[in-house]
Amino acid sequence: MGRPPRHSADDVVDAATRLFAEGGVRALTMNAVARDISAPSGSIYHRFSDRAALLAAVWFRTTGDFQRGYFDVLGDPATPASAVDAAVWIVDWCRTHLPQAVVLQAGVRTFEPEQWPEAARMELATRVESSKRDIDKAIRQLAKETGRPADQLAFALLDLPLAAVRRHLLAGEVPPKRTGKLVRDMVGLLLGIADD
Repeated sequence: MGRPPRHSADDVVDAATRLFAEGGVRALTMNAVARDISAPSGSIYHRFSDRAALLAAVWFRTTGDFQRGYFDVLGDPATPASAVDAAVWIVDWCRTHLPQAVVLQAGVRTFEPEQWPEAARMELATRVESSKRDIDKAIRQLAKETGRPADQLAFALLDLPLAAVRRHLLAGEVPPKRTGKLVRDMVGLLLGIADD
């Protein structure tokens, strides 16, 4: 019976996420990940067949964690109050998950999806479609309740909170705590919710 592995796939993805946040996609190599967690490079290749598979794993885990948390707060059905809470949650998540937020800010193209294995590219298409369907559903629910146009609701739900943290993430900095209050006030205004 062999020894249990010292480093899990999650350890590898954690290290890859940190390396990306610190140095961008060029810093994310299999050897750099191995050095970061003091593992032989063969153990990295045992979990991920190549760099493209590792890049896909970083993207999928980051966006999966983000979307689960976001849609949990947004709720079903989405309400104006839950939409405000979800917008603020984006800021809070970025504050407490800086390396992952930097990954999210970079966007999927940075992670070279054209190089991913075919199964990963298919999974990406499925996830994008599912996320779009969930957002569209929330926007329809909110439009019915608030009478606001879809583009205004999309701006409030995603564009505004992501724009509020963008310059901080690009600089590799934690967004200031006050950013959450600014987002709460602005999204509340857009959705017709008075500040309490």
